Amino acid sequence: MAHPLMPKAKAVWLVDNTTLTFEQVATFCGLHELEVQAIADDEVATGMQGLDPLAAGELSKEEIARCEADPLASLKISKSDVPEARAKRKGARYTPVSKRQDRPNAIAWLIKNYPELSDAQISKLVGTTKPTINSIRDRSHWNSPNIKPQNPVGLGLCKGNELERLVAIARARAGTVHTPGAATAPDGIVGRIERPAPAPAPAPKEPTVEGVFGKTPAEPVEPQ
Repeated sequence: MAHPLMPKAKAVWLVDNTTLTFEQVATFCGLHELEVQAIADDEVATGMQGLDPLAAGELSKEEIARCEADPLASLKISKSDVPEARAKRKGARYTPVSKRQDRPNAIAWLIKNYPELSDAQISKLVGTTKPTINSIRDRSHWNSPNIKPQNPVGLGLCKGNELERLVAIARARAGTVHTPGAATAPDGIVGRIERPAPAPAPAPKEPTVEGVFGKTPAEPVEPQ
């Protein structure tokens, strides 16, 4: 049997505003009969504001009157006209038909560049299945000769920040850290930025002395 939302508050209202029995209120609200009796005696739910089940559309006046006239009758909750929230379907991300042919290339790129990613993370990124990932990993995929690793961000299969977030999670679980050269390119594609080699230090200058004809290298002093 379905029960109303915030059952204690509804029980407080029914105890205060109707002549229903404790058993009827308890059955409707999903509470114990002794708990409803304690509410009536102000032993529990003291100071709680009652909520009207009529205003919430959970009961009708006719239903309350019917059960008040028959102590053995049970209250029946009214059917709500509000549609129930649709449960979010769990599974792989939907990939447009035009991009599905690019998924093997993206999977191969992820396996090659980020081996710490789990199959579930790869599946979430590009919208594929674990058997497909395993077939590409062990080269048993039907199109293995034609698969060329390509960045899924560049292919439009996922976003750069999503890839970075899952890579960070995978590396944290694996206990690895980013290499010093690893960085994110301006277009959001994860990659490696080459850093220029440091310039060589200038050679030390030869000491000079002022002469008549300008600066000339200093001559070594012979020992006496």
